[in-house]
Amino acid sequence: MKQGKNLHNTAPSVSISEASRDETANKLAALKQLNKESNKIAQEISQIITKLKQTPTSANQDRSDSNKKEKYFEGQYFIHKEIEANLTTLKTILGKSADIIFREFIIGVNKQTKVFLCFIDGLGDKKLIDEYIVKPLLVNIHIIDPNETLLSHDILTNVKDHVFNAVEIREDNEFDEVLDAILGGNTALFIDGYDTVLILSAKGGETRSIQEPETETVIRGSREGFVETLRVNTSMIRRIIKNPKLIIEPFRLGTQTHTDINIAYIEGIANQKIVEEVKSRLNKIDTNSVISSGYLENFIEDAPFSFFSTMANSERPEKVTAKILEGRVAILVNGTPFVLTAPHLFIENFQVAEDYVSKFYFTSFVRLLRLLAFFITLTFPALYVAVETFHQEMLPTVLLITAAATREGIPFPSFLEILIMSLVFELLRESGIRLPRQIGQAVSIVGALIVGDAAVRAGILSAPIVIIGAITAITSFVIPSLLEALLFFRLLLLLLSASLGLYGFIVGLIIMLAHLCSLQSFGTPYLSPLTPVIWKDLKDSFVIYPLRLMKSLPKSTTGKNLKK
Repeated sequence: MKQGKNLHNTAPSVSISEASRDETANKLAALKQLNKESNKIAQEISQIITKLKQTPTSANQDRSDSNKKEKYFEGQYFIHKEIEANLTTLKTILGKSADIIFREFIIGVNKQTKVFLCFIDGLGDKKLIDEYIVKPLLVNIHIIDPNETLLSHDILTNVKDHVFNAVEIREDNEFDEVLDAILGGNTALFIDGYDTVLILSAKGGETRSIQEPETETVIRGSREGFVETLRVNTSMIRRIIKNPKLIIEPFRLGTQTHTDINIAYIEGIANQKIVEEVKSRLNKIDTNSVISSGYLENFIEDAPFSFFSTMANSERPEKVTAKILEGRVAILVNGTPFVLTAPHLFIENFQVAEDYVSKFYFTSFVRLLRLLAFFITLTFPALYVAVETFHQEMLPTVLLITAAATREGIPFPSFLEILIMSLVFELLRESGIRLPRQIGQAVSIVGALIVGDAAVRAGILSAPIVIIGAITAITSFVIPSLLEALLFFRLLLLLLSASLGLYGFIVGLIIMLAHLCSLQSFGTPYLSPLTPVIWKDLKDSFVIYPLRLMKSLPKSTTGKNLKK
């Protein structure tokens, strides 16, 4: 009985141990499966992190690419500690040019160290280099430090901190940046044993002095104009706008020219959307050369096929700064005195810098005259052709008889007469611009008088046509910024008027107005503040209010209500 009882007691214990073993095995299997899944998840997370590190987010991408800078060599060359390797590399890249100067010498007597300078003759000032770079290294260092303690330790740091006192200096260890500094007119100092280069500012060369602009003359205003040197132009803006919020950001465009470009705006006044749009369009430019601001205008303007320009340009600092103060963005290009501003509105074509220093009632009258000149040069020839060809009953009888008498013997219709007269005036204008100033004025004035009188005497053109052509040419010079657009739309109205009379003339005006309404300049309607109507901005449109009453900045450019 005892033995049976023992057998009976042992059986359950065996079953319990087998159950616990199975349960443990299941748990181990579950743990292994969980471990595999966790390892798989960890691998996926690590892959995602790696991708995120390799591919930055759009925000980081925008932040890193906010200022486009064309590279010379994408990581092909590096700065070496061996001075001979650096010299060989630079001579390989720049040594074929006669204006690249390499000046090798040794500093120190006890501990001799090889160094060499590299700069461009004409961009670097030789007198400054000899006086403030070469002389301190060869002579002054031995006067202030006879025992050569400066040269016995960290030569690079000691030379930078204790030898050069009269020149701007910085360190760089990237080959592209060093090459850019040399091509920009700076002097690079290479020291044996260091993979860091000292960039010294000793720029020189001949530049044009500041003069009065010839394209935008004023009676009462500044006599200064922008020049071809970028840093001089930015300093002229800084001289007028002494504001820490004036931001000047650098760009470089052109895979061959590597042209330096700056944009200028006032933070807090300029519409940030417009600023970002300007940066975005500059970053998207892919070209091998940017010679002048006109190149940029073709790349970044809103409507490149429109005859109306959606970007303004000027070479007067006070005009550009006034636009910056109104919330616009200025684009300065090295090598050209013309500065672009955006956004550009249609109403700006009738505004000049002198409007704000004259009496408001006189300025308003002159602006209305400019508007009248715009309509005369645009519509006068087409109106004459439409009335003379299709609607003679609209003319007074005496005037109609006189016009018919002057046209007696003329072999061409009035439409063809206007075309001939317009072509002759455009040729005279072009020849007057291209010839030297003294000769050009004589050609444009004397040529117009002689040609017009001879054409009337020969019976090729009638006298009214010559008068209309002369008035049209004179009024077109009142608003030179619209000259190209006026030339095209004048021809369009002329063709429609010659074909359909006043009906065609009105259709042409509607086409032009619809085109103007469709234009935008960096998100701003081109006809603003006329359409859509911004009542506050109308104080400075075709009429001008006294400055004391214009207490707010234009909402059409800033996008918000700001006080002056």
